Amino acid sequence: MIQKLQKKFALSEQGAKDLIKGCIACMFQNISFMFPVGLLYLLVSDLMGGGVHGTRLAVYIVGCAVCIGLIMLTTWFQYNATYFATYTESGVRRISLAEKLRKIPLSFFGKKDLADLTSTIMADCTFLEQSFSHFIPELFGSIASTVFVAIGLFAFDWRLALAALWVMPVSFAIVGFSAKVQEKLSRRQMDAKMACADGIQECIETVRDLKANNAEQKYLRGLDRKIKAVEKRAIISELGTAVFVVSASMILKLGIATVALVGSGLLIGGSLDILTFFMYLLVVSRLYDPLQGALQNLAAIISTRTNIARMNEILDYPVQTGEARLTNQGCDIVFDHVGFSYNDGETVLKDVTFIARQGEVTALVGPSGGGKTTVSRLAARFWDSGWGRITVGGMDVTQVDPETLFSLYSIVFQDVTLFNNTILENIRIGRKDATDEEVLVAAKLANCNEFAEKLPDRWNTVIGENGCTLSGGERQRISIARAFLKNAPIILLDEATASLDVENETLIQTALSRLIQDKTVLVIAHRMRTVAGADQIVVLADGTVAEQGSPDSLLRQGGIYSHMVQLQTQSQNWTLKG
Repeated sequence: MIQKLQKKFALSEQGAKDLIKGCIACMFQNISFMFPVGLLYLLVSDLMGGGVHGTRLAVYIVGCAVCIGLIMLTTWFQYNATYFATYTESGVRRISLAEKLRKIPLSFFGKKDLADLTSTIMADCTFLEQSFSHFIPELFGSIASTVFVAIGLFAFDWRLALAALWVMPVSFAIVGFSAKVQEKLSRRQMDAKMACADGIQECIETVRDLKANNAEQKYLRGLDRKIKAVEKRAIISELGTAVFVVSASMILKLGIATVALVGSGLLIGGSLDILTFFMYLLVVSRLYDPLQGALQNLAAIISTRTNIARMNEILDYPVQTGEARLTNQGCDIVFDHVGFSYNDGETVLKDVTFIARQGEVTALVGPSGGGKTTVSRLAARFWDSGWGRITVGGMDVTQVDPETLFSLYSIVFQDVTLFNNTILENIRIGRKDATDEEVLVAAKLANCNEFAEKLPDRWNTVIGENGCTLSGGERQRISIARAFLKNAPIILLDEATASLDVENETLIQTALSRLIQDKTVLVIAHRMRTVAGADQIVVLADGTVAEQGSPDSLLRQGGIYSHMVQLQTQSQNWTLKG
């Protein structure tokens, strides 16, 4: 049962247990609300029998105090079992989602927008929090307490019990059968929300380009349509839910009328006393209030399925596993007939075979879309290859835990990510336990001292969100400094010098030549001058290894590499003409 609740409502094990406690607490709270009805029934019985005096009056006074105390106690228990517990569960769920995202293959993030994932962790968890504290416990608590009350009603008079309870299955059936409609409306509402969130985030990220191209007003008009679409879908969703809930609530209220009609008939026929008739009217008037709330809660639970499905998509996604220890002998990277396809069926790599040897620089070049970046990502197990085998020092990378494997790699991406912190701390990301002296050595190897020494607070200057106060070349040098600081035996450079001028590129290449001794270096570059000194060049075209060899041998072949060198030589001689 615990596992079923975990799966159905995207809960932790403790959260599922707390949910059961919450349902039990709501049940006892609803039952406690029926005790005053019973006390009132006894009071009316005594009044009709001759009045209330002496000891009997004291009994009713004590009874009222007991009822108040019981209601307070059950309400306190219910509040703690639902509201307090759900705050804890909400935090646990967000942490669980974040931990799972940390272990999920990076290929997953290629299918998800940042706004989508943020919405799942924040908005969907908030909605789950509301369901956990309000909808689910109150629904099951209302149903359970109603079952107990129904048993008592049948014990007194089965005819009036049927008259009071026949509306329940009909009302719940109406809301239950609306599940498909509500899920469809909920999905469409969620799609509209995600489109709006993506649009807002895109607008913020691209506002500079929008202004530069006088496209701001046009984009904002499109964003306004997305915002109105969210409003429209919300109204339609609320209306679709209200149609079923209101209809079910109206039928539920018919129970009072049927009790009155059946009771009146039995009273006239002499088969029912007026006191029992009065009791049933009291009970049903109290009975339908929690049931009406239960109908709304049932509709709300149905609508949460979309949010729960989004969370379960992350929680159920397969993770990359492997040994937590390294068994490699050296750091030669071997691609052995490797192939790879994305989920859409597009084949990116086909039968890729080459060796990137330790102590050498292996450059990956070729036309855009040839598979260069994919090869580097597969080498570090960002993704797992579809077929073939990739080894590092004879160790199959798919058999090693990704975090353990990453200890072998220093990676410099084309798109640099920096934090709103000091230059020193941004470089220290490469190795968190590094001393300031070690960080400064790595920074100087990457030629960061040229700009850092000129800043107001030098190395302790806060560089803003994603290094917004720095130039592109300065940001990339900080990223390279991280790789120097980590000092891993394998270095992956994805267009690492793309944003550097000629002077800085030369300095970085000089530093790299000092760094790569006894290391495996895999370089992705589009500028042929960058890889002219590589020990081996692997030319990737259409997902296959079209050529491989030393730069000189490939130039003599007159193939793709030679053609790319000729084209870039011509482009360097190009000038603007008036």
